[in-house]
Amino acid sequence: MNVRTLCLSILHEREASGYEIRKMCTEGECAYFVDASYGSIYPALSRLEDEGLVTSRVEHQDGKPSKKMYAITDAGRSAFVEALSEPLGDEVYRSPFLLFVRYAHLLPADLVEKRIKEQIARLDAKLDDLAKFKAELNADPSASHSNDAWLLRYGQTCLSVARDELNAHMDELIATARPSDALASAAE
Repeated sequence: MNVRTLCLSILHEREASGYEIRKMCTEGECAYFVDASYGSIYPALSRLEDEGLVTSRVEHQDGKPSKKMYAITDAGRSAFVEALSEPLGDEVYRSPFLLFVRYAHLLPADLVEKRIKEQIARLDAKLDDLAKFKAELNADPSASHSNDAWLLRYGQTCLSVARDELNAHMDELIATARPSDALASAAE
């Protein structure tokens, strides 16, 4: 999967501007699928248009700049299904938190505890976002695909397990860290 496929997936559901696609890819529901930066989305849309997989039109707005709206073509729908049929690559998971954990033994215990609590708060915030998506799905089931509920439940389960693991075993990790006052004494 790549940014091209991600753009086609969004346009498969509805017409959208480049800005709307970027927002969905970086902050919205599609941010969980493929890493898609601002700098990769617009070139992908341009290539898709050159290949006849999407079309665009300019939509004028009162009191606002005009926006370019993209729509998928029949060829784009076929290309999207073909892309979904290809073998999936390995999932990519990167975590600055896990790098921090790997070297937590070098740091003061109070800092390790603080970072763990920050990570738990981030996981809780992501779980809250997914709960909001779920409420939106429940409010209007016709506005989503039947697999959306499964996908949300899967995401909630993964994040809940990570949060619960941190809550249950944070003391073990904190215990590997240096005493908080030892670093302060060494610095003096």
